Amino acid sequence: MSEDKFDAIIVGAGIAGATAALLLAREGLSVVVVERGNYAGAKNMTGGRLYAHSLEAVIPGFAEAAPVERRVTQERISLMTETGCFTASFLNGRPGAPDRDSYVVLRGAFDRWLMEQAEAAGAMLVSGVLVDDLLTRDGRVCGVIAGEDKMPAEVVILADGANSQLLERAGLRAEPVGPRQMAVGVKEVIEFDDKVVEDRFNLLPGEGLAWLFAGLPSGGKVGGGFLYTNKASVSVGLVATTAEFMKSERTIHELLERFKAHPAIEPLLKGGKLAEYSGHMVAEGGYDMIPRLYNDGVVVIGEAAHLVINLGYTVRGMDLAAGSAQAAAKAVIAAKQAGDFSARSLAAYKTFLDDSFVIKDMKHYRKFPHFMENSRLFNEYPEMLEKICAGIFTVDGRAPASMLSKLMEPMKEVGLLNLMKDGLKGARSL
Repeated sequence: MSEDKFDAIIVGAGIAGATAALLLAREGLSVVVVERGNYAGAKNMTGGRLYAHSLEAVIPGFAEAAPVERRVTQERISLMTETGCFTASFLNGRPGAPDRDSYVVLRGAFDRWLMEQAEAAGAMLVSGVLVDDLLTRDGRVCGVIAGEDKMPAEVVILADGANSQLLERAGLRAEPVGPRQMAVGVKEVIEFDDKVVEDRFNLLPGEGLAWLFAGLPSGGKVGGGFLYTNKASVSVGLVATTAEFMKSERTIHELLERFKAHPAIEPLLKGGKLAEYSGHMVAEGGYDMIPRLYNDGVVVIGEAAHLVINLGYTVRGMDLAAGSAQAAAKAVIAAKQAGDFSARSLAAYKTFLDDSFVIKDMKHYRKFPHFMENSRLFNEYPEMLEKICAGIFTVDGRAPASMLSKLMEPMKEVGLLNLMKDGLKGARSL
């Protein structure tokens, strides 16, 4: 048993854990962050987009010093078939605004930088250590167990990712997560010269692209692909629910290789060098998947609390992680002042979180995960758009058909009633 008793032990040095550590250390609390990777960010993987607003509230102007890759100025969304790709593109030409910008980041570099800010404020990082269990006494969490070491603390903050092994031990999750609530993500980072990235994707220095795909990348199942431009590389990958992979004929690696070989993607990756390959579990259940958030001596934040929003056209997790860390830090600081780390005291965390953008946004989009279970979004609709575009842009010497017929024939194959029902359901879920 360690002789030192910390005010807070944080499990996980991702964005949620590092943000919480920074805020607590600023207020003079003794904080240690336990990270199983060799450094902060070593085990963290994400597609790559950080919406800046929540971290901007913690570190104003952080992007000027942080190792961000590029500011996102181009958005693309594609519905992809075996041979076709229908893409909607948006160029955001507005000048940058700190609380409205978003950035492509590589977590290994960014999380290490953020943890360094917490260490500079007084937090301590213990890396290369796996937390095996929670230390409990009389039903109350009072520290962590790592190997043969027992580390006591007034409160433990769980920030150990989507596949947290400590939630059940803390009494925060009564039922196991279902296969439709979790997804498997895989990503490759492919290196180029920075000039190549800018030329291929029509970018100016410092500008970046966020590109999301539905259809072929996940094999016509619930999920999608992504491509983000870094300074001198691209992050390309896909996500699909574990329920789909349980009955899929292809492995996730095979799906990724097929996606990369698509005519719309292969030329963009030509000549690149594979620098990183990683996989990650992703929470896909939305608001209804959020576990109990606090108990005696413990709170849970970030991905460990399943605070992720996937709307198809945008995927959010890092801003929600930072926002939940802010709410948790406020509650822990208040508990320290009151000398009470019971569940009754830490319930303030849920109150602060409910009042923040985190839960308000999660509640607003709570119906969308169910809408995404519609297989037509990943099969019939990409094929419909391919046929419509082929009809519009093909000239073969035959008698011309009316524009209305070019639109209506593929739509009738899907079913006009299905189009109306899906459109209405999608609008309601947003």
